[in-house]
Amino acid sequence: MPEWTFITRHAVALSLIAKYPKATAIELANQMKITERAVRKIIADLSAAGYIGKKREGRGLRYTIDPALSLRHDTHREVAIGDLLTSLGWEKDK
Repeated sequence: MPEWTFITRHAVALSLIAKYPKATAIELANQMKITERAVRKIIADLSAAGYIGKKREGRGLRYTIDPALSLRHDTHREVAIGDLLTSLGWEKDK
């Protein structure tokens, strides 16, 4: 694994949630190669900041994303999270 990456774990998790809105924390952890506990912390962070919402569907959850929210870093607050996700391959409303 590389020592550093251009995209944070939060961004990777958000992009995976965008692509697979019904994914479980275990599935995300397996794809990201981190622990389920770490994924649950990231999901809690994203949820608390309003980037994702959760809706119960049967026994699972479906995540939604607010694409209008801006990136968090001061130097990129004019960039909407939806634009970042689109550049990573997200097709909204697919």
